Amino acid sequence: MATKVPLPRRTFLATAAAACVVRGHSAASPTVGVSPSILVSGGAMMRGARFAPSVEDVMRAHFGSVRQLALVLHATHSSERDAMEARLRAAFRELGVPTVQSLHRRDEPGAVALLRAADGIFIGGGETFVLLAELQRTGQLALIRERAVAGVPCGGSSAGANVIGRRIGTTNDFPVTEVASRDALGLLPVTINPHHPASTQEADFRVRAGKIRGYLRFNPGERVLALGDAAVVRLHAGTARLAAGQGWVYEAGRDRELVAGVPVPELVETTG
Repeated sequence: MATKVPLPRRTFLATAAAACVVRGHSAASPTVGVSPSILVSGGAMMRGARFAPSVEDVMRAHFGSVRQLALVLHATHSSERDAMEARLRAAFRELGVPTVQSLHRRDEPGAVALLRAADGIFIGGGETFVLLAELQRTGQLALIRERAVAGVPCGGSSAGANVIGRRIGTTNDFPVTEVASRDALGLLPVTINPHHPASTQEADFRVRAGKIRGYLRFNPGERVLALGDAAVVRLHAGTARLAAGQGWVYEAGRDRELVAGVPVPELVETTG
């Protein structure tokens, strides 16, 4: 008769957290009659304490009606979160958002209360694996997904865009910490690659495209949305479009550059 070996505490907690992630995905079915409003950026979208002119219009369209915005800055080092919050607060106030607060200002129950009360959510950039691990540990992954599919405008830049995708697969970040699972929010039916080199940067572009195509050889069932710096894709009212910058959709054996303003049907599959 086989003897059961107790799991080490770290392994047990990771396994339990992964189970919670799966339950969160299955429970967060879209609200009837409501279309999620999702925005992703390839990063480098700010100029000081303002959003770059090229993204201001789409950011205002997405977040301009928000009265209370919750910032998720887990990807930023704890020593830098106050400064990042101040920059983003100033930038969002330029768009007309009166109240902007980061979750790091509150304890865990307070952070949950803020996510439930906020009528907009923005996930900042930094270290993708640190961000995902904290979202899993706190249960905020399932809660943010629940709020987003209920129609609360949600957006993310760089690492924040990565977690809006289906899973973490083509991030540019090192795995600086362990995660329970690479499954992410699943608000877009793709894996995301931010900071994709522009097509004019021929050598860098060729290397990045080759790495993504190599990833898809081993993961042919996945699709990758690649976004350049200051590029923005917005899903709203059931249609996704490239609103700024350059973007590409990669699939096994083929890829294409997105055209600004033209619908991207690959991004509106059912994800609930």
